[in-house]
Amino acid sequence: MRVAALGDAHLGRSYYPVTTPEGVNQRERDFELAFEVAIDAALAEEPDLVVWLGDVFDHPRPTYRSFRVAQRGLARIREHGIAAVVITGNHDTPRLPGTGSPYSALADAFDGMHFAHRLTYERFELPGLVVHAVPQMLTVEATLAALDRAHAERSLDRTNLLLTHPRVPQVEPRYADINEIEVDAGRIRADLVLLGHFHIHTTVRPGMWYAGSTETFSFADDPQRPKGIVLLDTDSGECRHVPVESQRPLVTLETVEALGLGPREVEEAVLARVSTVPDGAVARLFIDGVDPEAYRLLDTDAVREAHRGALWCKLEPRFAGVSAEVEAVDLESMPARWARYVAGQDLTGFDRERIDRTGAEYLARAVEEAGA
Repeated sequence: MRVAALGDAHLGRSYYPVTTPEGVNQRERDFELAFEVAIDAALAEEPDLVVWLGDVFDHPRPTYRSFRVAQRGLARIREHGIAAVVITGNHDTPRLPGTGSPYSALADAFDGMHFAHRLTYERFELPGLVVHAVPQMLTVEATLAALDRAHAERSLDRTNLLLTHPRVPQVEPRYADINEIEVDAGRIRADLVLLGHFHIHTTVRPGMWYAGSTETFSFADDPQRPKGIVLLDTDSGECRHVPVESQRPLVTLETVEALGLGPREVEEAVLARVSTVPDGAVARLFIDGVDPEAYRLLDTDAVREAHRGALWCKLEPRFAGVSAEVEAVDLESMPARWARYVAGQDLTGFDRERIDRTGAEYLARAVEEAGA
């Protein structure tokens, strides 16, 4: 069976104050276009099954606009007579089950397609294949229990494909995210595994892959690596990434080494760099060792005019000779203060132990790096 998999689409994500002529946030439209192109790419591969690996939506309560985009995507898959399995992710799973889910409405409208969105393990039998779906759960313990159940209910005469949406420690994280569930890859057992959540297509180990996202979100997403879909042959076990076009370019310009430069020299260097930003791109420019006064004197109108074709261009100065006096913090007391803070928080629906442990680990690392 040929399986086309879409990872994180995050429909509804919007940022940068730039809108289309229709008044839609440009980045929100970018994510929609990338999703639509990914659907086209999946259908062009003529798969037997399409799977969505969670976080199709950026929020558990998407806008009507985002919902319609997802709805149209499912309609296109149905028009081609292709089966579909959809799971939820950490962004689009409601923390309070009683509030309902957009996937419930989709499940009602698309009878015959399979949805795992109710915080529980689901098993779907298809010709020659059993799909074990473990959507986003509220806790690590619930996720592990669902993964154990998927392993216990594996088929002995058909290929077992597991779909789930955790962070695995075997892959170095590029960013912190909300409501993440971390599970060791060793606890995820099936013949083949497709994962959502990590935005870069990655082979975790033989037989286990992150599909990656359909669009680049930020510079942390390694913009040089293409985004797209994956195509898995469940008979051969071959999995290949299929890049899709139309993604917004994110470029890091050559750094301006500004140490010792005067205001005019800094401005000339900045204007030269930002004038090279490709049309429509999101760009950033580091200015290292710049004198604060020279940076303040930059002609911002001239800079803006120089990169007028860009969607967005951000200057990131690193000032020279700047220091600040702050009151010294008793670093060794930080873990205890963190524990007291967590103890006083209402974390209903969250993994309190993991939050406490993760915070303590970060603080311990910070204290260690500070030389305390």
